[in-house]
Amino acid sequence: MATEKVWLVTGAGRGMGLHIAKAALAAGCKVVATGRNNDKVSTSIGESANLLVLKLDVTNAADADSAVKAVIERFGRIDVLVNNAASFYAGYFEELTPKQMELQLATSLIGPMNVTRAFLPVMRKQRSGKIISISSSAGLTGFEYCTAYSASKFGLEGWMEALQAEVEPFGIHTMTVNPGFFRTELLTEESTNYAKTTIEDYKERNARQHEFWKSQNGKQSGDPAKLAQALLKLASQNDLPRRFIAGADAVGTAEQKIALLQNQIDAYRELSSSLAY
Repeated sequence: MATEKVWLVTGAGRGMGLHIAKAALAAGCKVVATGRNNDKVSTSIGESANLLVLKLDVTNAADADSAVKAVIERFGRIDVLVNNAASFYAGYFEELTPKQMELQLATSLIGPMNVTRAFLPVMRKQRSGKIISISSSAGLTGFEYCTAYSASKFGLEGWMEALQAEVEPFGIHTMTVNPGFFRTELLTEESTNYAKTTIEDYKERNARQHEFWKSQNGKQSGDPAKLAQALLKLASQNDLPRRFIAGADAVGTAEQKIALLQNQIDAYRELSSSLAY
């Protein structure tokens, strides 16, 4: 039953995470809503007897370990872990600094690993659990101006696919979610960081890309509240799908990637098949 399920959502103070946390509460689940700022998370979600708000910076492994202790003390178990916390470092690869690349990977790849690593012992002991990681269309295909973001999301997807094989014998299931453009706060100044223009060859394109991404904020076609309901529906099933493509635009991106891969396979099938000893 929904009332028996305990959800933990990272990045629950706003955007997608906030919608997921609210939807789970409304469905009667117990929810652990986490974020870097406790007060912001509490103010955004409101009060509920089924709600536990925790400070959790996903880049800090110690925060994740503390969250496990608090969750078990309060609810005794964890059923659904949603790795949602995200940031966006936008810019051309040559203009993104090594530090910016590291920060992108720290939040969007190492962060989910930190949280999942902390909760896996509990799930193994239970012999049950569901791990949902929010990726992106940029985890399916690389987009101009998104080298840092795509690197983190492609990494997230490879990790999740391999993890499934490792934890499935313990009754633990994983799902990667690939949203298209959803109207969240990802493109706000608080979440998006832009590379500075430092190379003349990129100057014009940089200006156009910067303007495009800024202009999309608040105009995305996807409804995060509907995505939250879709995730609740999927998580209520005994088995999670390995992947959920979220949004008609994301479906289109996935279909284009599939067609490209098939085209490349067909074009070089003979050469590819001639490489054995």
